[in-house]
Amino acid sequence: MVRFSASGVRLDQALAFEANTSRARAQAWIEAGLVLVGGKVITKPSYKLRGETVEVEPPPPVAATVAAEDIPLQILYEDSDLIVINKPDGMITHPAPGVYSGTLVNAILGRFGLDVSLGESEETDEVRLAAPRPELVRPGIVHRLDKDTSGVIVVARHEAAHRRLSEAFAGRSVYKRYLALTVGIPPAGTLAAPIGRHPVDRTRMHVGGVAARHAQTDFEVLASVQEHALVSAILHTGRTHQIRVHLKHLHAPILGDDVYGKPSDLIARQALHAYELRLQHPRSGRYLHFVAPVPADMVWAWGLLGGVWPEDLKTETVEASAAGPFC
Repeated sequence: MVRFSASGVRLDQALAFEANTSRARAQAWIEAGLVLVGGKVITKPSYKLRGETVEVEPPPPVAATVAAEDIPLQILYEDSDLIVINKPDGMITHPAPGVYSGTLVNAILGRFGLDVSLGESEETDEVRLAAPRPELVRPGIVHRLDKDTSGVIVVARHEAAHRRLSEAFAGRSVYKRYLALTVGIPPAGTLAAPIGRHPVDRTRMHVGGVAARHAQTDFEVLASVQEHALVSAILHTGRTHQIRVHLKHLHAPILGDDVYGKPSDLIARQALHAYELRLQHPRSGRYLHFVAPVPADMVWAWGLLGGVWPEDLKTETVEASAAGPFC
């Protein structure tokens, strides 16, 4: 039971704060008739409080419609607020229509048993009183990696951590660095090119596509060989397929990318790895620095091209550690 008094603020705002939940979920509770204000049911989220006592018994989390599975995970870091995982290529981050098994969410549920309400969108908040569709069960998911992109991904363990991490990603205060092998050598520097849906193929993204949104990536060529490059990419925004689309736009698609480039005999997936993540801890505020070692298939492909892997890029498991402030 959550009970409090407030004055001069909207009911949904006060409830979200006092119940330590999202405003969308607070609105869902109000509209479902679960909230008493001064002993009376109020179903209007915008109701302005005048010092009345507010009472609500939050509904229990709905049962997950996605199975918990015993899937091995490489954990880079874990505490009571967050989990940092080195996601393998070939693993989908969360369920999608027709794909409800073998995802990172299945593995998280199997290992950590998180509250399935974590990470719900506004759409799922509206249906929280009923069983959600499997593709909407995304416990703790704050950001995503494409199925065939490997690397570091952070998962929240509770509501407050999820909200603070989501705000950090939305506010662009998280440092995200990727490594990619490209076919062609892109120019170094910053590319600011909006990304939207492809006007013909709706499964693809495109620079200047439909409903394009600002997208910015910093590129650095770390090494090159035989018209191929080892590229460092720092994301300033988080658009779908951003690095893949931007590199295609620069006429240097990622090696093995069969959507924005073409398949390769050197690697069985796009050669893209989320290598480094820096963020503030959602509770303590201290800076954390995580590195996911580069997978053997990318190192192998680069060697087959005649390249030598830089010694300062880790290819073995390392301990995640706290770091100082970053730019």
